[in-house]
Amino acid sequence: MTDAGDETAALVGATGGAGTTRLTIELGALLANDGRKVAVFDAAFATQGLSDYLPGRINPDLTALLTDERDAPLSAGLVDFPLDDAAGRLACCPAAAPFERIARAKSPAAAQALESRIAAAADAFDHVLVDTPPVAANQAVAAVTAAARTVVVAPATTRGRDGVQRAIGRLDDLEVGVDAVVATRGDLSVADAAVPETEGEVTAAPTCLSERSTAAAVADVASVALGVDPSTGDGQGLLDSVGEFVSR
Repeated sequence: MTDAGDETAALVGATGGAGTTRLTIELGALLANDGRKVAVFDAAFATQGLSDYLPGRINPDLTALLTDERDAPLSAGLVDFPLDDAAGRLACCPAAAPFERIARAKSPAAAQALESRIAAAADAFDHVLVDTPPVAANQAVAAVTAAARTVVVAPATTRGRDGVQRAIGRLDDLEVGVDAVVATRGDLSVADAAVPETEGEVTAAPTCLSERSTAAAVADVASVALGVDPSTGDGQGLLDSVGEFVSR
């Protein structure tokens, strides 16, 4: 395991379609808006959802940095997320690759390269977030073992609740502890924080910078996932300034 620092977190989907990518973007945007430098990795190679949030051509993507362009600097694969007037930076390393390269990026050697990339990002950024699929492939194992914190993300459904237990079991097998459980699209009894269902297309994200209720929910996630309380810039934490919207 590569030591990636205390401010790295793997957000792990308990099921497919848990909303992990959207939550990762919202959390990264909130932290960047607070003046922090945030890097986001897309380890969900099958869905490649992070690329849907980003403008322009993606070359090289994360899978290339783990295979054909392993000697390239991390900066070559980073795409800045467009955030108006943000005091910080949200830099994304998306996956956007053909099936053949995706297969090679799931190899044990590529998983070791991912650990190294996460460690490199931890040296350059205040926070590193890894959008991680359910733990069933090498890159997911690399993400949860490289990150200092692990957060299980589950939809507020019976399937999501069952998925949390399955995810915790797999992480136990890897001797990886779970630092928090976050429910999406509602609440779960096993969740430490919950974010409401958001309306609109992918291009509408992040909504946490324009909707106070979403901001409060994502700030709650920041607290349980990273142990931080994003500031609003007026001497108060975001949870203090919009505390009336926090239902937990």
